[in-house]
Amino acid sequence: MQPRQQLTLKEVQVAILVWEGFTNRDIASRLEISPRTVETHVSSIISKLGARSRTEAVRKAVQGSLIR
Repeated sequence: MQPRQQLTLKEVQVAILVWEGFTNRDIASRLEISPRTVETHVSSIISKLGARSRTEAVRKAVQGSLIR
């Protein structure tokens, strides 16, 4: 399954902002959600993509054509 099919729209938005280098606090502000919600989305992204870290998750998302 491709990353776009695995991730929710909000997770895709969070993944893009992580890829762009934003902190959880910055992402929360941009998406008007709490930093804790961002942490939850990042954890979910990591889990769904079988990654061990935020960096690896973003790398896998890029390789899976989620982010370009």
